[in-house]
Amino acid sequence: MSTSNSAAPPTLRAPTGLAALAAAVVRIPVNLVRWIAVLARAPRVQLPAVGAAAYVVFGVVLAVIIASMFLFDTEAIALARRGPLWLHDLADEITNYGRSNVFLYPFGAVLLVLAAALSPSLSRMSQSVLAVLAVRFGFLFVAIGVPSLFATIVKRLIGRARPYVGSHDDPFSYMPFIWLPEYASMPSGHATTATAAAIAIGAVWPRLRAVMWLYALIIMATRILIFVHHPSDVLGGAVVGVIGALMVRRWFAARRLGFSPADLQPYPWPSWSRLKATAREIVGRRAAP
Repeated sequence: MSTSNSAAPPTLRAPTGLAALAAAVVRIPVNLVRWIAVLARAPRVQLPAVGAAAYVVFGVVLAVIIASMFLFDTEAIALARRGPLWLHDLADEITNYGRSNVFLYPFGAVLLVLAAALSPSLSRMSQSVLAVLAVRFGFLFVAIGVPSLFATIVKRLIGRARPYVGSHDDPFSYMPFIWLPEYASMPSGHATTATAAAIAIGAVWPRLRAVMWLYALIIMATRILIFVHHPSDVLGGAVVGVIGALMVRRWFAARRLGFSPADLQPYPWPSWSRLKATAREIVGRRAAP
């Protein structure tokens, strides 16, 4: 009778220390490329057509924007100039929270952390939880970033003068393609970002819709109060932000990412128990000896 002296195969363990950090860094571009590929794939389902009411609303808003150029823009800026100094100073402080980096930096940071954490060595449950979170925060990043980028480019191609340019406010002063900040009034980038954020965050967290729309209206008002945009610029930016974020939501829903293609409602978030279990697994593997 013979006895085997062969040793048992070593148990595979998650890398720790510098090896774990290096592995996490390598996973970031790999996972980001995979997520972009998923987002760029062909639609999996046909969405319901946009209703006629949406086109009617768009036409009405467009008419209001055009009417504002003739009837309200100059008067609104003149009224803002007569306002108290404290109101102008307050608006000047608040308006900075309408920049796109207020949202894109934190959402982008979350995506990088998720890309670093998502590993094939995790359990299927944890991988699924991280993938769901990546879809949510990926939607927020794209739905705010794409309209903001569009507005940044288009406003410089249109070349509308800001209210403070020249010896008097001329809402019909244009220098297309000049690519100068002084001639980048239409549409308002802050209004685009604020309304896109209201749509995107409200789509993911419906309970925050009222708060986000209050935020958007305040940001839009500050752009007029500090004389950098006409009302029509702000309305134009709002249209770009709303339509852009809604189009991104439809893009995700058509690929069954985060939203139901039937009614565009968000899929449920992972439960707290699954979130905590995933966090414990990730932290435990990093801390394993």
